[in-house]
Amino acid sequence: MADPSASVGNSLPRILNFNVGVLGHVDSGKTSLARALSSTASTAAFDKNPQSKERGITLDLGFSAFIVPLPEHLREACGERQYDSLQFTLVDCPGHASLIRTIIGGAQIIDLMLLVVDVVKGMQTQTAECLVIGQLTCSHMIVILNKTDLLPSDKKQSAIDKMTKRMQKTLENTRFKGCPVIAVAAKPGGPDAPDTEEAQGITELIELLKSQAFLPHRDASGSLLMAVDHCFSIRGQGTVITGTILQGALRVNDTLEIPALKVTRKVKSIQMFRKPVPSVMQGDRVGVCVTQFDPKLLERGVVCTPGSLRTLHAAVISVQKIEYYRGALSSRSKFHITVGHETVMARVSFFSRASLNGQAGASDGSPSEQSPDSFSFDWEFQHQEEFFSGQADAEGQAPQQWALLEFERPVTCPPLCLVIGSRLDSDIHANTCRLSFHGKLLEGFEDKNYTETTLPRLKISKDKHKEGAVERVTDDYTVIGKNLFKKETNIQLFVGLKVTLSSGETGVIEGGFGQSGKIKIRVPEGLKEETKQLLSSSSKKKGKGGAKNEPTKDEESKSDSQPITIHLNFKRYVYDPHKKMVQS
Repeated sequence: MADPSASVGNSLPRILNFNVGVLGHVDSGKTSLARALSSTASTAAFDKNPQSKERGITLDLGFSAFIVPLPEHLREACGERQYDSLQFTLVDCPGHASLIRTIIGGAQIIDLMLLVVDVVKGMQTQTAECLVIGQLTCSHMIVILNKTDLLPSDKKQSAIDKMTKRMQKTLENTRFKGCPVIAVAAKPGGPDAPDTEEAQGITELIELLKSQAFLPHRDASGSLLMAVDHCFSIRGQGTVITGTILQGALRVNDTLEIPALKVTRKVKSIQMFRKPVPSVMQGDRVGVCVTQFDPKLLERGVVCTPGSLRTLHAAVISVQKIEYYRGALSSRSKFHITVGHETVMARVSFFSRASLNGQAGASDGSPSEQSPDSFSFDWEFQHQEEFFSGQADAEGQAPQQWALLEFERPVTCPPLCLVIGSRLDSDIHANTCRLSFHGKLLEGFEDKNYTETTLPRLKISKDKHKEGAVERVTDDYTVIGKNLFKKETNIQLFVGLKVTLSSGETGVIEGGFGQSGKIKIRVPEGLKEETKQLLSSSSKKKGKGGAKNEPTKDEESKSDSQPITIHLNFKRYVYDPHKKMVQS
């Protein structure tokens, strides 16, 4: 059989693929812009979703592409890898508020971002959310001020200048400071206008894109990971899976795994924008044909080298709060977690390193200067009721924090991948950022019974404090304590723990006393004289009161105003199945 690459040898020049994400608020004109820029539409492009046609809103990641001659600066950058032309693959991410999860999926495959802003309305809620996603996933951006045709011609230039300044000010404290801003009218007259109206500023935009393009880092090594955005069948051929290669490479006749379904299939053929190719690598936008696979089983997700991805029931991640998020990040609350290419609900619990003299830091002999994404089961951690957004330390370092995510259903994802937590259920019309935190997946729990097998290894403690009072002295070395435990508490669990008295002595819990939750405390060093006097005087006062001469409330409060209190401090490990109490 002839080499598949030979048949297309002359017709398929060497093309460098560059992924450009088109993000922005709903109705800012992203799809019109992508359409104006494109010459070849890929299968998923321009919304196959009927709801989208109706509303004129992109509901799926649309992909389309256009090819330009390779710019001179890239020719030099490519060195020995000779390319003939540069292909811009446009990833049109939805701006529809409820579909932010799709954007996050698309943003992981983007080299440069086009942030589309309605020149009349400026920054809107979702524009800000897109900017946050851009900062997490991408290092280059161009701002597009679209719909300039809506500005009155006599004030057009001054309105564009004003909005350009506003955008530059907004971006001042982001990684996109100083990025180019360009004005266009992608679809003069609006979406329903006839196509005879020519788009304005598109030629200039293409030139700007060419000048901003760089040689993206592409690596064919490692196991295959492909983000799938569409799946359909072709009669007589098989099932075509389209998507973008996130890592590794793929060749005809390779076997790939669909991990969510735990099935493998052989690659029959591969296409890039409708042209057959023998192999593809990281960054390429491809269609892969396999046989005997029902396309309905996989609309969106990932495919990979067999056995290379893990399916997780829970995970430990590093955490950073997203600065625009106004809500609290509380432990035990639920968030939408986007990990890999899935968005799933998870219960989140925050924790940090066990403190040393009240300062967050390593108190367990481990290195205190670890990288922000390090984690070890050997370390001691402290449970946090909520994420700590406090001040940085003297070196400007914010205390490092982690979270345990417990997924409502298993998720399949690559190691060390980006994790984004959001509140996608909050009001989409409220003017607030719904993206809450981000981090890196550091440790995944594949065992369904992780609460029994893996979680006990995670040493997260909660500090506990109980307070009671000394009821009476039985001898120089023993007191009876009350109000420290409830009647139903199993006091045996606390035997041997140290307590301190407010008068300064240290004692040890010897056991229960009677049935009402009272305890017997042994004071090895013996009680001080003044303690005994204080206790005997208060018990005498109580003993005096008979039915006739009950002490007045005033007298009672005096005698009880300074009872000797008992303090019990200990910590409990949250995931310890034996619920042991520990004292330092």
